[in-house]
Amino acid sequence: MSTSNGFSGLVEFTPAFAPRPEISHVLFDFDGTLSIIREGWPDIMVPMFVEMLPALPGESEAARKQLCHDDIMRLNGKQTIYQMIQLADRIKERGGNPKEPLWYKHEYLRRLEERISHRTDGLRSGKLRQDDLTVFGTRTLLDLLKKRNLTVYLASGTDEQFVKAEAELLGLTPYFGRHIYGAQDNYKNFSKKMVIERILRENTIPGAQLLSFGDGYVEIQNTKEVGGLAVAVASDEANNGSGRFDEWKRQRLLGVGADVVIPDYRDAAKLLDRIFQG
Repeated sequence: MSTSNGFSGLVEFTPAFAPRPEISHVLFDFDGTLSIIREGWPDIMVPMFVEMLPALPGESEAARKQLCHDDIMRLNGKQTIYQMIQLADRIKERGGNPKEPLWYKHEYLRRLEERISHRTDGLRSGKLRQDDLTVFGTRTLLDLLKKRNLTVYLASGTDEQFVKAEAELLGLTPYFGRHIYGAQDNYKNFSKKMVIERILRENTIPGAQLLSFGDGYVEIQNTKEVGGLAVAVASDEANNGSGRFDEWKRQRLLGVGADVVIPDYRDAAKLLDRIFQG
């Protein structure tokens, strides 16, 4: 494991890394990888879970909060509904009578909207710049990929309608066109794995030609399963542009096989040069 020289910021290459000049298609996660509109979402989801989860006799608030946090972060990157299924299961195992997971999902989204509405309103009014709410260097990276004539895709565990709306607010839609995919209420109709399989099938390419960027374990793991190259974005969402790793993300993503770890896209040009050197 080494942090590479020659880059202005932190770029960590694992021993598994090797250049891939044959890459032709690129997959991005959305929240935390490109967009920070939803930064701070755990501050909404964790308290909601704690509120909904019956306490065990003698269980401290801190222990219940830690359980909820661990359940939520273990499933981060999958569709939101899986976290809500986990909540319903926890309530049931503690003798409670849970609501449908979809009810919890919609309640969470209602609460989240209250937190982020000033951001989306700010983008609409022009009070906030698009680059204020994208991971540092996002547009530069996407422009560089476009110059290389690579096809880019976006797949998110957030509901598709919100992903499309927020991508539009951030001015990212032109890069992806129709290749924007997100969660469905019928959660079995979507997964990041299904999107990856579709990319390979429709373009008749092997997994080795796929490059992925993501801050969640799912897209990293799914990319590695098909033989693709996975760049983990251990973004410091609360301090965008700090250049520091989110250490929890870094450890988690290295653990599922990331080939490279970056905090943001300040070294986008050099990183792509390294990936595509043949």
